[in-house]
Amino acid sequence: MTDPEVERLGRDADWKGIEVVVAGLAVSGTAAATTLLRLGAEVTVVDASDSERVRERATEIEAQGGRVRVGSDAVDRLADDADLVVTSPGWTPRAPLLADAASRGVPIWGEIELAWRLRRDADAPWLCVTGTNGKTTTVQMLAAILAAAGLRTAAVGNVGSPAVATVMEPEPYDVLALELSSFQLHWTNSLAAEAAAVLNIAPDHLDWYAGSMADYIADKARIYHRTGKARVYNAADPVTAELAAADPSGPRPVGFTLDAPGDGLLGVLDGVLVDRAFGSGDDAVELAAVSDVSPPAPHNIANALAAAALARAHGVPADAVRAGLSGFRPDRHRNATVALDAGVRWVDDSKATNPHAAEASLLGYPSVVWIAGGLAKGATFDQLVERVRDRLRGVVLLGRDRAVIGEALARHAAEVPVIEVAEGETGSDVMERVVQAATAIAQEGDTVLLAPGCASQDQFTNYGARGDAFAAAVDRRTAVEP
Repeated sequence: MTDPEVERLGRDADWKGIEVVVAGLAVSGTAAATTLLRLGAEVTVVDASDSERVRERATEIEAQGGRVRVGSDAVDRLADDADLVVTSPGWTPRAPLLADAASRGVPIWGEIELAWRLRRDADAPWLCVTGTNGKTTTVQMLAAILAAAGLRTAAVGNVGSPAVATVMEPEPYDVLALELSSFQLHWTNSLAAEAAAVLNIAPDHLDWYAGSMADYIADKARIYHRTGKARVYNAADPVTAELAAADPSGPRPVGFTLDAPGDGLLGVLDGVLVDRAFGSGDDAVELAAVSDVSPPAPHNIANALAAAALARAHGVPADAVRAGLSGFRPDRHRNATVALDAGVRWVDDSKATNPHAAEASLLGYPSVVWIAGGLAKGATFDQLVERVRDRLRGVVLLGRDRAVIGEALARHAAEVPVIEVAEGETGSDVMERVVQAATAIAQEGDTVLLAPGCASQDQFTNYGARGDAFAAAVDRRTAVEP
């Protein structure tokens, strides 16, 4: 099959005889394979893992008529008869199978690209969000606002259900809110969001990008390609502003700021979130009170403004913005208080998996015992430590790359007490000793904050498991807040 023929594949195309290789048997790969089999394609799924969970998913795919190859030798080379590769987002372009496909000119789509091509023209428009931090909360806020406006919607993509499964549902949606990571955006080429937002840009996932910050930024910028109504950007982040304004032929950029907004911006005025971009005339449209946003920390107000901007671009009225935001509560592991004991607040922000997110979290509290460490993914911590050192009562370090943070503390905050907790037999064992160390440092009025600034997979299954271990260890040592 030629490239032009592959480019014409969509919901109503004849997929019979099309050989598709799906790379990865995680959630998005499984959803892509299931959908392609339903469309009539010949599907082979490959995964380097031979775990029990992968085997279970392999059995499901085989029962639907698909082929599955697992193990390290399954991902070395692309089959000669492959017409198309659909890759899971975790696979880098340097993966041998994907590099082989690229060298032979075989098209490579991500699950998001597949989902976009399977929509029909009349299907729900997409409101898309990316950025280094805050994506999930912003998309969930956006979905809450859209639902408050009476629209049938869902938060999908890198959160919730896979996009490819959502677009194939028989009951149509009015509009979809999508969280898109840079990995997912890398493998898109036809996505055309109705409105899109880049929340912020900071170094992250540089291991995936072989150290290239420029490539990371370029993938984030893909969310603005072919955007229909608005490119939403963070006025405090010059990189996002530059990306939004890069194509003068596109829709107007719409910024959000924590200050009083000028024309074409959303911002904060006298404790109220206001819109000076989508209203009529010169008056600012009141959207919600700062107190309607939970928690009302600066970074979360920014998330709310971005969500409001996307909703307003879709035509949502101001009262629905307020209703959606006032009823929204963030997921677990995002600045969640797990206990109050003897005047010390214990907070789980395990989702803070890079320095930029950890910094935003630390700036929300005046006196902090900071719990940090894990897999740094090539990130550095000097700038973070310089900005927050006056807030640090002490630091407890854990994880494989804890020395990276320890060295930054030694350079820029040598007076701050630091306790290192070496690896234990299990993550739970480590967290018990982490909480014990934090207890020894914390004083009345302090916040003990798990905001690791690192990924979790060196010691825990994921950031959720890390947060759960923290909460459980705290619960065993403190009186949980009623």
